[in-house]
Amino acid sequence: MNKILFFLQVPPPIHGSSMVGLFIKESKIINKKFNSSFINLGTSKTVDEIGRKPIKKVKVYISILFKAFKALILNRPDLVYIAITAKGIGFYKDAIIVLLSKFFGVSIVLHFHNKGVILKQNNFFDDFLYKIVFKNAKVILLSNLLYHDIKKYVNEEDAYYCPNGIPAVEYEKSNKNANQTPELLFLSNLIESKGVFVLLEALQILNKKKIKFHCNFAGGEADISSQQLKQKISELNLEDLVTYHGKQFGKNKYKLFNRSDVFILPTFYENECFPLVLLEAMQFSLPLISTYEGAIAEIIDDNETGYLVEKQDSIDLANKIQQLIENPCLRKSMGRKGKEKFEREYTLFHFEQNMTEVLTKIS
Repeated sequence: MNKILFFLQVPPPIHGSSMVGLFIKESKIINKKFNSSFINLGTSKTVDEIGRKPIKKVKVYISILFKAFKALILNRPDLVYIAITAKGIGFYKDAIIVLLSKFFGVSIVLHFHNKGVILKQNNFFDDFLYKIVFKNAKVILLSNLLYHDIKKYVNEEDAYYCPNGIPAVEYEKSNKNANQTPELLFLSNLIESKGVFVLLEALQILNKKKIKFHCNFAGGEADISSQQLKQKISELNLEDLVTYHGKQFGKNKYKLFNRSDVFILPTFYENECFPLVLLEAMQFSLPLISTYEGAIAEIIDDNETGYLVEKQDSIDLANKIQQLIENPCLRKSMGRKGKEKFEREYTLFHFEQNMTEVLTKIS
């Protein structure tokens, strides 16, 4: 049985990469196949801490390096898996762990949950470091739509693809009266580049057209505070049409999905690759509206399971929302097809099976 040392993030804080890290750590399928050990790469406890409190993080990072050194000496893994950050300080921290692993002669697989290598590859220092980090390493990507980001450093035969998956949720679909006001849902941390204000502007357009709707916003505060959100809602005269629920987890989150008719994520977040929240919405048979960011075009079949709109285009977004509000049969059809696709491709079981196959090939 091959030994794999996993460097990954697990909650807190909760975000896509940390949730996938938790799925891997707790996977019976993966842990039955491999002799696994785990080191948490996370240095932040909340979303607010990301990019802040550098002194505290240095201490945590030194502890991570000590654990890595100890594990490489004592456990002698056959393969080191690293959920690597694509650029910036996060990449430099992860690169040190890659170099340490290479020093001990261990094979490396780099799993990307974000992107941005292509943005830094013309910087002399980053280019130099990328060449060292990627040399003789295998890479796992969430979609072939993301290969262009690392194309300069990785041959196609060294790139493997494993889309994310999530646990199945049992629920009883709420029966809604056809005459009820359509419920829209945005669920993500309040980050401006997730499209928070773009969506509000689209809702203002719909309101001016006298189109009936109600939109729920859920998610933790980040670079937009709850006060800033409420202020923007007030400026756009949407107080009676938009409700902010704060952070929502577990049953409360599922209730929001279950009562909704359309899920919207108009993201232009530069690190966006494969949002798990879209998979959650698909599981609840919701039609999706999102953007051509990362690998979202692989998740959403445009005009089949939802709509893809141009980034930061509130007019296009408003038009697509209007189409779904005014056509309940289309909403149900798109939602049903999305649920079928989820069950075919994006369950946690599919992810675990795919990841096990990829790691078996690599190791």
